[in-house]
Amino acid sequence: MTAAMAIFGVPPIITVVIVLLLLMFMVFQGRYWTWEKIVLLFCILNLIYVPAAFFVNPSWSTVLGKGLIPNLPGGFSGELFFFLMANIGTTIAPWMVFFQQSSVVDKGMKEKDIPWGKFDTMVGAIFTIIVAVFCIVVTATVLYPSNINSAAEAAKALMSINQYAGVFLAIGLFDAGLLGAVCISLASSWAFGEVWGWAHSLNNKIKEAPWFYALYFFILITAGIIVLIPNAPLILITLFVQVIAVTLLPAALVFLIILLNNEEIMGKYKNTLRQNILSTLIVIFIIALSTLYCFSVIFPNFFK
Repeated sequence: MTAAMAIFGVPPIITVVIVLLLLMFMVFQGRYWTWEKIVLLFCILNLIYVPAAFFVNPSWSTVLGKGLIPNLPGGFSGELFFFLMANIGTTIAPWMVFFQQSSVVDKGMKEKDIPWGKFDTMVGAIFTIIVAVFCIVVTATVLYPSNINSAAEAAKALMSINQYAGVFLAIGLFDAGLLGAVCISLASSWAFGEVWGWAHSLNNKIKEAPWFYALYFFILITAGIIVLIPNAPLILITLFVQVIAVTLLPAALVFLIILLNNEEIMGKYKNTLRQNILSTLIVIFIIALSTLYCFSVIFPNFFK
């Protein structure tokens, strides 16, 4: 968010203060439904990448041809495994498990709402893929093969080529950061509240759930301070956080699969054989990818 606003000349300290106030305001009102509506508005704003793609006039035949055929540029390497893990980590992270289950509880969903909950998750997954595809189309069309090291650099470079596309990318960058800050801080607060038995609901006022909100504010303020550290390697930190998330993901998924196979708890919603096979394959793939990356770090010349 600081990188996105810096493009428009806004100092990082101003961005951090404004964002902290906004995120605190979003939970002050003490109603989950109000918070969810605000977040959904920011989710819709993510679609700004779609018109940005049309502004840069990509070769759609190339997009369809190259984009739909998997390829590994440069072959197997530690760098490839690192970026694959970071990509998975930013899309499917352990905290998302805790975030979704807590938001379902806070929303007050009942058993009759399970089909709608599944539909909601499916729409969210499709939405994520669409936004990611158009973001890739924009950057690949205009910036390849430039040496771009961050999304902020990408937005600046785009502005020199197409001002509208650059502005849209910067807005999308800010929006993505804001949604990440909202979700990760709340996921942590919800999880700790559940573990320690604190009141932990957005439907509670601050005086009704003091520890829940105190932890939420502490996480936000800590993140803001880290961002403001001079010359902090924020891009490297971001990537390593995602890689660590993937390393921890199998543990969370294994316990989730065990829970989903507990007939006493799940009843008729217990995992089917097909679901167990798919879930197990996903866990095996992530463990294999983590192992290959670890192997490439220990033996850097092995894949050359």
